[in-house]
Amino acid sequence: MRKIRVLHCLETVGSGGVEQRRLSLVKNLDCDYYEQHLLCTQAIGGVPQLIINAGCSITEVGVHRHVFDLKSYANALRVVKDFKPDVIHGAVFEGVSMASIAGRFGGVPIIIGEETSDPQNRSWKGSLLYRAIISLSHHMVAVSPAVERYLTNQIHYPASRVSMIPNGVAQKAKPDELHVNQLRYKLGLTDADFVIGTVGRLLDHHKRVSDLLVCLSHVCKSVPNAKLLVVGAGPDEGMLRALVNEMKLNDKVIFVGYQADPQPYYSLMDIFALASAYEAFGLVLVEAMFNQLPVVATRTGGIPKVVLEGETALLSSTYDPEGMAVNINKLYQSPELMKSFGDKALARARMEFSEDRYVSDVDALYRRLLSERGLI
Repeated sequence: MRKIRVLHCLETVGSGGVEQRRLSLVKNLDCDYYEQHLLCTQAIGGVPQLIINAGCSITEVGVHRHVFDLKSYANALRVVKDFKPDVIHGAVFEGVSMASIAGRFGGVPIIIGEETSDPQNRSWKGSLLYRAIISLSHHMVAVSPAVERYLTNQIHYPASRVSMIPNGVAQKAKPDELHVNQLRYKLGLTDADFVIGTVGRLLDHHKRVSDLLVCLSHVCKSVPNAKLLVVGAGPDEGMLRALVNEMKLNDKVIFVGYQADPQPYYSLMDIFALASAYEAFGLVLVEAMFNQLPVVATRTGGIPKVVLEGETALLSSTYDPEGMAVNINKLYQSPELMKSFGDKALARARMEFSEDRYVSDVDALYRRLLSERGLI
């Protein structure tokens, strides 16, 4: 029997959550049933090699300069005609655009778009353009209920053609205790420090690490041993470092930059904090939950459906660092509550957000759509 051909479409393949999920599909979908290929604008960093090592080739079509970049669509269409996919699956705005347009002109039987961002700040023009683009697709995947509401209520995409498939994360083994202790010593942390951690790209209009700095200044008034561990890099790192200096928090904040494997850093944290202004899902929350960490976060986008408020996390409004500080203090003052949140977080992550569950859901969607079109 001929294998079902799946063509994944993304913009840049770097180290983000979207490409990690494609890696999950490449590694775990039945290789005797599926043949997979990945189309992207550019591939950088270590994840592309992991994708290739897992048996999925990658074609780069050139940087997508704008949504009407005809050259990149022409390149994508050539890949479609050569590979002849049964399913084309795009994620991220540019990936969905390539999948929808090249898929439609290339006669691909099943065109799937996946909305992976929280589009609450998308302009009406952007939403109108997105509506036109996804009208070329046969099905849309939403990563959270908030995204599903956007697609059906704001974009008016038919609800019968939307599937909600939350992201899934592979649970990683706990790092060696000796390695963690060495890392703690290297960063100047002690067992007495109360470490608030965050992981993400340093793009402040989105992740709002600046709010975490303000939050920390409040927390330190009652928790003098509090430290903030920032894992990630991005264009606003210089601004944030300057803000740390201005707030005289130099001995309280540790920037460790981008880490291909952040797992050891989770082991240094007592609490995980995410102060995002918007968030479609929040994969780092699941990673923190798999590390048995209690969470403090903002009540926005998909976050309230990833964590359970009052059971695994305490949530505050966006742009409210004082409210987040109150929640951190509440957890700090109750080790029993922290342990309860961490235990429930781990159980929830295993039950709801495993890599196996994610791959199984996507596999079931592919097979259902293939069956409906008489392709299997």
